Amino acid sequence: MTLLHDLEAAIQEGRASVDRLLQRAPFPHVEGRTVTFLFRGEAQEVTLHHWIHGLPGQLPFRRLRPGDCWVLQIDLPPGSRMEYKLGVAMYGRGTLIRDPLNQQVARDPFGANSVVYGEGYAPPDWTVDDHDARRGTVEDRHVDSKAFGGWRPVKVYRPARFRPTRRYPLLVVHDGFDYLGYANLQTVLDNLIHRLEIPPLCAVLTQPEQRVQEYGDDPRHADFLVQDLLPAMEALLPLVPKPSARALVGASFGAVATLAAAWRHPGVFGKLLLQSGSFVFTEIGEHGRGPTFDPVVRFVNEFRRNPGRPAETVFASCGVYESLIYYNRSLIPLLQETGMTVRYREANDGHNWENWRDRLREGLSFLFPGPLWLVYE
Repeated sequence: MTLLHDLEAAIQEGRASVDRLLQRAPFPHVEGRTVTFLFRGEAQEVTLHHWIHGLPGQLPFRRLRPGDCWVLQIDLPPGSRMEYKLGVAMYGRGTLIRDPLNQQVARDPFGANSVVYGEGYAPPDWTVDDHDARRGTVEDRHVDSKAFGGWRPVKVYRPARFRPTRRYPLLVVHDGFDYLGYANLQTVLDNLIHRLEIPPLCAVLTQPEQRVQEYGDDPRHADFLVQDLLPAMEALLPLVPKPSARALVGASFGAVATLAAAWRHPGVFGKLLLQSGSFVFTEIGEHGRGPTFDPVVRFVNEFRRNPGRPAETVFASCGVYESLIYYNRSLIPLLQETGMTVRYREANDGHNWENWRDRLREGLSFLFPGPLWLVYE
């Protein structure tokens, strides 16, 4: 018998039977590719709101009578992560809530969503605190920016056992404060360094004041990275003075800023990490994504016409459930044709911070392989 059959039988028996079922069968319930969602409460309509491109944005629950239980079953491929909220409507008014029966939560700058894990997915162990891994340090600093005409806050990560007599590679991370808060960046770096999967390195974490404007191929932003930020970090930290020891990192619009800065200043950063890049372009007609994307489209169209060779090595990733998947897939052959070494990965996930977190191990160890990979590859 299926869980849905058991639930329907419990409803006929009464609330106590439903309570006992909920104690032994957590919801959402994953069985193979089938995920069963349950909402319990008074409502006139219950819907599942998600961010999987290609599916209707609102999937209706079915009420199981008699009683106040609502159920929905969907097909979710193995290894998937899916973030969602529940829409609950009563007397013509609806509200979006996290799933009361689900303790798994993913946070981002806009709040938090419930999360369901498809069969075979679990948060990677290198994304959580390892008591054996020594912790690096994160320090608040400011950089004087001539490009923007003012001070810019940054955070500087130094690895455990940092020594001023040693020289280190450098990561420059767009939206770095968010990578710390929502993608466990410090924990990831500490763990990967401890496990010898990447070498000890330093990172400078930036955060824009006007993100959309600055990251949409604003030449001031590229100049800030190269003419303001990099010299300030070279004065502060003992860095390897080679482009091959510098990497730019960014997700979404931050990936656009990463590629645009390297394109405007080729040869400064030898490595790029591009996650779910908003690389929207047009062949003919309009892009249909509003004026926010106009500068991005102009840049990507120009880059496709004249890519040059912005860096030496690129790691790119995108979620299969993102609306941006077409653009990312289309860009990869062009990056390869420039002569850059490119590795591209897709995941059964969406446009979110935990997707980007989960790709960091492969991305960083590809760009900066540590002693472990140098031995076994």
